[in-house]
Amino acid sequence: MADASRFWDRHAAGYAKRPVADEAAYQTKLEKTREYFNADSRVLEVGCGTGSTAIAHAPHAGTILATDLSDGMLDIARAKAEAAGVGNVEFRRSTVEALDEPAESFDVVMAHSILHLLEDRDAALRLLNRLLKPGGVLVSSTMCLGDKHGWFRWVGPVGKALGLFPLVRVFTTDELRKSVRDAGFTIEHDWQPKPKAALFLIARKSSGA
Repeated sequence: MADASRFWDRHAAGYAKRPVADEAAYQTKLEKTREYFNADSRVLEVGCGTGSTAIAHAPHAGTILATDLSDGMLDIARAKAEAAGVGNVEFRRSTVEALDEPAESFDVVMAHSILHLLEDRDAALRLLNRLLKPGGVLVSSTMCLGDKHGWFRWVGPVGKALGLFPLVRVFTTDELRKSVRDAGFTIEHDWQPKPKAALFLIARKSSGA
């Protein structure tokens, strides 16, 4: 955790200034996600970064707990939320693995640009399933480098050792879909706007779980 948090602390300011790569796709994802919100929804976002997605969703949800391992990212997120007058988002420092909220606490869990950065995505997905209420939904957007950039599985560790990259896991879209299903979810929405773009999934936890 320490190495990853230092990496993202160093890059927080630059990350905040970087424009969204595909604004139209991002807005489509926001709109689709909001179909699963209501005024009472309790939402968790893991890997919230500088808070843009949580802040965008704040008017459409009850409360949002947005977590990240980087204090630098969270400081920017809190400043942005204050500037926007958003009061129903709590920003908290935590890794996915360290989340200790009670089981079945959330209606929606968002995991954007994070699953490929985790040591064990399967364990993380099982944890997120446990945190969801029966019938709750997981919304994720994930880079699956194994489809088009499998070579990164050799380059990534070298870049990480040099401090150029964080930990990046390489897997395919099909491997991610299997992980989501194996964690106890049923995929309801599956969208990849371009062949090399992030895979956007909305998956539901069984109402009888």
